[in-house]
Amino acid sequence: MAISGRGIFCKEAEVFEYGALALKLYRHPASKVSAFREGANLAMVERLSLPAPKVHAVGEFEGRWGVVMERAPASCFADRLVSTAGDAAFGEMAQLHCSIHSQPGEGLPSLLARLSARIRRAEGLDAASRKRLLSALDSLPDGDRVCHGDFHPWNIHGSGRGVMVVDWLDACSGNPLADVCRSYVLLRHAMPDRAMAYVEAYASATGAEVRVILAWLPAIAAARPAEGVAKENDDLLRLAELRHYP
Repeated sequence: MAISGRGIFCKEAEVFEYGALALKLYRHPASKVSAFREGANLAMVERLSLPAPKVHAVGEFEGRWGVVMERAPASCFADRLVSTAGDAAFGEMAQLHCSIHSQPGEGLPSLLARLSARIRRAEGLDAASRKRLLSALDSLPDGDRVCHGDFHPWNIHGSGRGVMVVDWLDACSGNPLADVCRSYVLLRHAMPDRAMAYVEAYASATGAEVRVILAWLPAIAAARPAEGVAKENDDLLRLAELRHYP
């Protein structure tokens, strides 16, 4: 089957039409582990009836590793946020996030273990800061819920019963509030004046306290540089309380 259509580009991969399905091709030929990891994650969340694309195959396509999956709707939730003056749409997004967090994360990697590993290899941290962050992480409560790991408006397609959440590469099992804090960090970079509104919407939907969600901020921010986001590093280190704002 031929790869067709213009690729939808993201940091690690491109998504193409593949017959009636979609093909997510990782940018680097050596991304075999990532392809199989995302395929396995999709298979695990499919049994939970979560709004994720069904995986069909993992393989090598024209020299690159990729995942064949169900095609997501073309409309993107981010378009609604951009065109909406208020933050009411965040309430709908929070409810969707809650539905993901309602499911058990058995079989998925540990969120705490992933954060710890990324803090250990993140650039820009001295030994004392790394030790302090890891100690603080150990004091935070673990969990056993499905956490998407990359939940933001650009990964939500469609609406209502047709909604689909894509990019499950970083799905893990852990505390939902850490997953919400991760969304805050991602939103802060994309739409800094509205990121806190999402945290407040999730808190309103669940009864969680904003301060408890943001207790995860130092660890989440300190782990992010390990993902190769050099342009964000200064702000991330400030969020991790390792640098002062000018």
